[in-house]
Amino acid sequence: MTHQDQTHTTGAAAVRRSDRRRRLARAALAVTTVAGLGTAGAGVAQAAGAASATPTCSVAGLTASFGRTLGGGMNHQGVVVRLKNTGSHTCLLRGYPGLGLENSAHRTLPSTTHWGDTWYAKSPAKTTLTLRKGQSAEAVIAWTHANTGTSGAVHAAYLQVTPPAATSHKTLKFPEWVDHGDLRVTALAYRIHVNP
Repeated sequence: MTHQDQTHTTGAAAVRRSDRRRRLARAALAVTTVAGLGTAGAGVAQAAGAASATPTCSVAGLTASFGRTLGGGMNHQGVVVRLKNTGSHTCLLRGYPGLGLENSAHRTLPSTTHWGDTWYAKSPAKTTLTLRKGQSAEAVIAWTHANTGTSGAVHAAYLQVTPPAATSHKTLKFPEWVDHGDLRVTALAYRIHVNP
């Protein structure tokens, strides 16, 4: 009887030790899992940090210029505009450039910019462009012009080009008549196919 009680007591102690080992094993597994998730999370955070480490292109780090001039019938006209990274670091651009018209005294003229397809080119999808030093992105600008005497025609001397996410602009000479001040522009891309 004593032996049975002792065995029972020993058995209960063994069960308690076994339960304790299982609890410790579960706790150790939980700690390992959390540590693993923390390491994985740190890896994701590092990757996100690396992506966010590349800044958006600043106006000061870009130059704006005109490329190919585009002509056409029915009073359509257009031009390719380029934004080139002249800064010392790689930067990002995404979306559409902002446009505006100025007169010869650099006063803003009434204008409206429409984003999307133009007479000359289908707008590419908005994508994030990575511009290394010396690389450029382009967009196609289009408008109609019936010249002086047309109701609502705006005679510009300069074009304001605002890079995406910027609050200031570059100014290019633009001695053009623009019907109603309406400009159309595609999204920026490394290269845009222009209709012949």
